[in-house]
Amino acid sequence: MSVKILYQGGTGEIVEKKSRFIANLEPINTEEEALAFIGKMKKQYWDARHNCYAFVAGSSQNLQRCSDDGEPGGTAGRPMLDVLLKEEIHNLVVVVTRYFGGTLLGTGGLVRAYQKAVQEGLRNSVVIEKIQGRPLTIDSDYTDIGKIQYILAQNEITSMDTRYTDKVTTEVMVPLEKLEFLRQEITEGTSGKSGIQVGDSVEFALIDGKIKIF
Repeated sequence: MSVKILYQGGTGEIVEKKSRFIANLEPINTEEEALAFIGKMKKQYWDARHNCYAFVAGSSQNLQRCSDDGEPGGTAGRPMLDVLLKEEIHNLVVVVTRYFGGTLLGTGGLVRAYQKAVQEGLRNSVVIEKIQGRPLTIDSDYTDIGKIQYILAQNEITSMDTRYTDKVTTEVMVPLEKLEFLRQEITEGTSGKSGIQVGDSVEFALIDGKIKIF
């Protein structure tokens, strides 16, 4: 099982008919954190006509809120929330600030502009996939390490550490759904000569090619 979350917030800006739409995103876990960030953005962009927002939180995205902040009903908050739900990203808040450019965009134009601003903000943020997994410690002799590294590469398993002593010890993180298959592959590939120790279940993500455990 995996869950997409906002790991690092970002900012994105678009311009539609001289109106500026500035999206700011932030990771959150609670409604209180979301409201605090919304308040901060409203203070930062105090001179803007609109500071619309949307946020989702909870393991099943059960907490959902949005606001048009004075825009015509259904043209800002809900379309923004729809982007977050469509992307299936959990635990984040987005505030889109609008500086009016003097030209009305119409309801369809507003919907597209607010959604486009959120998408631009997401492009400038770091979204990661948190995965349920378990660490494996694999002990092998030098003649089998090539085979083990090949099996790990074929299954797209990232190594966390490799130690070379009188044996080779490789530490990896394995998604739960791949665990039994990988154990079987290594056991068969090394004719049962490799020792495999399985650690406790954790949540992890691959960030910039490195494993981060939560």
